Amino acid sequence: MKYQARRLALEALLKIDQGGAYSHLLLNQILNQHQNLDPRDRHLITEIVYGTIQHQRWIDFQLEPFLKQKIDKLEPWVKQLLRLSVYQFLFLDRVPDRAIVHEAVEISKQLGHKGITGMVNGVLRNFLRTPRREISEIQNPMDQIAIETSHPTWMVKRWAAQYGEEKARWICRENNVPPQVSIRVNSLKITREELKERFLAEGYVVEESQVSPLGLLIISGGNVSQTALYREGYFTIQDESSMLITPLLDPQPGMRVLDVCAAPGGKTTHIAEYMQDQGEVVANDLHPHKEQLIKEQSKRLGVHSIHTKVCDARKLREQMNDEFDRILLDAPCSGFGVIRRKPDIKWKKKKEDVTAIAQVQYELLKEVAPLLKKGGSLVYSTCTIDQEENEQLVRRFIEDFPEFTLVEEDMRQILPIDFGSDGFFMAKIIRSEK
Repeated sequence: MKYQARRLALEALLKIDQGGAYSHLLLNQILNQHQNLDPRDRHLITEIVYGTIQHQRWIDFQLEPFLKQKIDKLEPWVKQLLRLSVYQFLFLDRVPDRAIVHEAVEISKQLGHKGITGMVNGVLRNFLRTPRREISEIQNPMDQIAIETSHPTWMVKRWAAQYGEEKARWICRENNVPPQVSIRVNSLKITREELKERFLAEGYVVEESQVSPLGLLIISGGNVSQTALYREGYFTIQDESSMLITPLLDPQPGMRVLDVCAAPGGKTTHIAEYMQDQGEVVANDLHPHKEQLIKEQSKRLGVHSIHTKVCDARKLREQMNDEFDRILLDAPCSGFGVIRRKPDIKWKKKKEDVTAIAQVQYELLKEVAPLLKKGGSLVYSTCTIDQEENEQLVRRFIEDFPEFTLVEEDMRQILPIDFGSDGFFMAKIIRSEK
């Protein structure tokens, strides 16, 4: 029933906008609570929620001429109902416009009074009768990019300063392209060629990744997490960029490795598989409930060398006086490299947040680096594209701690426009033998 689908989409958008809920987690929760929904309605809810958040600023730009007040002055549910309706007009072509108006009016009757219902009906009908606004109405080039691609202007300015205006524009556009599903083959159990053949035999369309020798792209065929191949531990769902971290770390069989911020365990299990499950991987995380996720992944994949720990990483040295051959610090970050997966990041983060996050990252790096053996390697990585959290931070650390050296040729910033994968940063740091 489409009406219920739009009502659930509206509830989700309200919780994300007003309650600070995260889109990907909330959508999973809603869909799990409504197992009886038709698969087409499940898809519609997901499309409306992600699409409305993704294109929010462009929607507002088109909608505002029809409102008597600024859109943010409207009641939250009215604002979101208008947004999700306009999203459907602009981006979906399977549902007739009159049906979208009708269902918006029906929802407004349930949630509001006659005046609001009349306003919703009038705004949407006027919208359909009027030509769309052109971006050329906006004079400032940064605002043009920001409105057309639905990003905050401060973010576009920041990326333009770091990467140039044209690259910033392409990054913003790429952030609105749905992500590709990619998986990492569990090399302890199967080869990439064998797993590809098994997927093809089950009717999937699969391509080999050009980024990682262990990667496969799932072009079509269904939800891979529901397959027996997943349950039996033949692969991990992971973005292609993320698959490059462990080869850079290069952990060898028999080594002791520390994964500082390990949950949910994608890179941890990759390390264990890369080491042929020989040695020890200490997987630390701040949250006890996330420790369970790492244990579940380890069990599913059949790896035994991972030992979990729950601790604030800034206090690890107080609890450990031993040293590690390799350390991975996949630091908490602004997440600007994964906006296409979590579009609400664009609207939740502020400029000041980046500096605050970078300070936490620096503290983490400063605290865990002494746990590295002399001659050992540490990889610092993030899923952001902001240079303050990435290259600038690593160089600051190297200046402050001269016993550590940056391997310049191994420092890499992957942008979403490079492979159509997540934006990711990685840098290898070596501790001197002396």
